[in-house]
Amino acid sequence: MANNICIKPMVLCLVLVFVLGHAIAEHFPKFDHNMKNGNNGTLNFLVVGDWGRGGEYNQSQVAFQMGRIAEKLDIDFVISTGDNFYDDGLTGEKDPAFEESFTNIYTAKSLQKQWYSVLGNHDYRGNVAAQLSPYLRQVDSRWFCLRSFIVNTDIAEFFYVDTTPFVRDYFTSPNEHTYDWRGVTPARKYITKVLNDLETALQNSKAKWKIVVGHHAIRSVGHHGDTVELAKLLLPILRENNVDFYMNGHDHCLEQISDGKSTIQFLTSGAGSKAWRGDVKDLDDEGLKFFYDGQGFMSVQLRETEAEIAFYDVFGKVLHKWTSSSELHADM
Repeated sequence: MANNICIKPMVLCLVLVFVLGHAIAEHFPKFDHNMKNGNNGTLNFLVVGDWGRGGEYNQSQVAFQMGRIAEKLDIDFVISTGDNFYDDGLTGEKDPAFEESFTNIYTAKSLQKQWYSVLGNHDYRGNVAAQLSPYLRQVDSRWFCLRSFIVNTDIAEFFYVDTTPFVRDYFTSPNEHTYDWRGVTPARKYITKVLNDLETALQNSKAKWKIVVGHHAIRSVGHHGDTVELAKLLLPILRENNVDFYMNGHDHCLEQISDGKSTIQFLTSGAGSKAWRGDVKDLDDEGLKFFYDGQGFMSVQLRETEAEIAFYDVFGKVLHKWTSSSELHADM
């Protein structure tokens, strides 16, 4: 399978240390992804979240359409916004759910690209170390998942943030659920370190586009709505550092919301399988540009000064398309 990620020996050591649970969140390890030469300087990728259900709840149908669009756009990679394996993550490195919900579902030739994944709250209900384990890359070389990390390309940097430990209710009111908090407690110290490291990385970034990816929404009109902890702690950092897009899953829908105090666009792509029809909070939200409560995914085409975002349904129909211009942060 294709593997476009460039991992330097020193960084590989960081990955191994990170995955094994030592020095967790010491910093955001950075990886270079080489863009395709044939796309005329355009970076193309898909974004999907909340998908891992063994092909059920239209996961297979969404995967088929992803393959079709991926071929059309000749994508560079796929971003997964978390909740990769339902209902309770993976039980271990050799859990058959990995192949049943990932390898055997996303089979299109056009999808044999790197998948950059964050963890969701359902992933934390299983064995987190299993999803982070290098062993899974031996099973399927497309898989790449860490708690927090950076992917650098010629025209954009992607900052992947581990958002589940931010949500207080998972600690104080877990109900019948059990979470794997190994490596992230005490939570306050962990969160502070993640925020500090992210802020430093964003400040040092010279990328033309800055894109932050997390599982939980900062802004959403879907079932879960806004994540108050992220709105309080993470959003000010994104605004201060001229982030262009925040991409997330968690709510099983597709949506675009514009920030009223910055140029940030909040893009939800959490409709990779089971969707929540009719479960919406406020369609009159002032910043709401688009909302769809069915299954689907998102594509992004990035050029140096322009981005084109498109949302697709389970039949591959374009539901919403939007174009944005960048102010070229490197020249500011």
